[in-house]
Amino acid sequence: MADSLRDQLLKSGIVKQVREEKRPAAPQGGKSIGQRPGGGPFKGGKPGQHKPQGKPQGKPAGGKSQEDIDLAKAYAIRAQTEANERKRAEQAAAEEARVRRERKLKIQQLLEGKTLNKADAEHVRHFEYGGKIRRVHVDADQLKAINAGELGVVQQQGRYLVVTRELADQVKAIDVNQIALLVEPGSEGSIGEDGVPDDLIW
Repeated sequence: MADSLRDQLLKSGIVKQVREEKRPAAPQGGKSIGQRPGGGPFKGGKPGQHKPQGKPQGKPAGGKSQEDIDLAKAYAIRAQTEANERKRAEQAAAEEARVRRERKLKIQQLLEGKTLNKADAEHVRHFEYGGKIRRVHVDADQLKAINAGELGVVQQQGRYLVVTRELADQVKAIDVNQIALLVEPGSEGSIGEDGVPDDLIW
């Protein structure tokens, strides 16, 4: 009777279902103890023991040493300093050019209509200016006045203009470099017949 009941249970599938329920479940993911996460067995040592991961010690990120970083900073500071110096030099040059333009304009306005040059002047007065021998045409009276310091010669836009002593002093106050010739009274040397001072070196 027992065998008959067993046979009946096997045939009905009840016994098979009970056995499958009692069978222990395999580890999730099909992994067994003693295997590493990659699926293979651990090699050389106990499970869980492995070399630490990470970048080699001694160098910062990017592979640059501290010395390289310090050098790069030094170059950057130097470049910035040189750029600032160039900027200051350019600003100074621009300011100097502006001042020169203003001085020339002021002198031009001061001299306008007040020069004493004569188209028919028959004498030539030589003088040294800018490291070279220059000359201006004057008449006999102007030549004497220049040598006595009563008249002066001003350089303006490449021309040499004869002016009064008072006007020459005003120009000198603005820009002394524009005074081409202004003899101090009592200090003139002897002048030759050609208007050239005896002590003037050609």
